Amino acid sequence: MNKTMMDILACPIDKNHPLELFEINEKDNVVSEGALFCTKCSRFYPIIEEIPIMLPDELRDKKQEMDFLKNNKNTLPEKIITKANPWHL
Repeated sequence: MNKTMMDILACPIDKNHPLELFEINEKDNVVSEGALFCTKCSRFYPIIEEIPIMLPDELRDKKQEMDFLKNNKNTLPEKIITKANPWHL
């Protein structure tokens, strides 16, 4: 995800803007892995292979997101690991 997208991205649930960006892997202004966080509804959206996955709760892939959280639990902030995920590790 090119960081310039932050200017236009909003939470799909409550339309909150701007979102917080947490980068795990970034190069040349492109985030290949990270997370977006909505401060209004406290949801997180993973960025995987440069793609922000911003779906409503009922369409989210639980296994993919749990794996993402487990793999990045030491990199992402506590508010994403414990509060922002719908399945709570």
